Amino acid sequence: MNINFAILALAAIVPLLIGFIWYHPKVMGSAWMTASNLTEEQLKGANMLKIFSITYLLSFLAAMSIQFMVIHQYSVYSVLANEPGINDPTSPIGMYFADFMQKYGSNFRTFKHGLLHGTLTGVFLVIPIIGITAMFERKGFKYIAINAGYWIISFMLMGGIICAFA
Repeated sequence: MNINFAILALAAIVPLLIGFIWYHPKVMGSAWMTASNLTEEQLKGANMLKIFSITYLLSFLAAMSIQFMVIHQYSVYSVLANEPGINDPTSPIGMYFADFMQKYGSNFRTFKHGLLHGTLTGVFLVIPIIGITAMFERKGFKYIAINAGYWIISFMLMGGIICAFA
């Protein structure tokens, strides 16, 4: 199976776009600053180019991971990946895989299905990670809810894009 880097690059923009909205002072920005114990003064003077560049790079890595959670056909390929001839379309295993993909390659490949798996990834992966980190940082439920909500929405949309178009 081929990885569609263009779609992953597009999906990696989602956390930046959602962040512009989610962390706006009129949406969750003010509540986030309070929950994070940050002031506007502390946030001034940051190197935003650096922050946005690193955010995009890390979001691209997240998109790379999400594709394996939202596209079920990668599971089939991973089971067969070490079989001799898997990448030779004329070998028995290559023909089997090509036939399988011909019959089932588009199953569950919708935006809606990607939304579902993006949501599940957010709930079962993001919430525990942010929750554990927040406990050690002595942050409260509001901090967890704001940051986890941002990532769940981001992963939902990333999953939808990747599943439907990759």
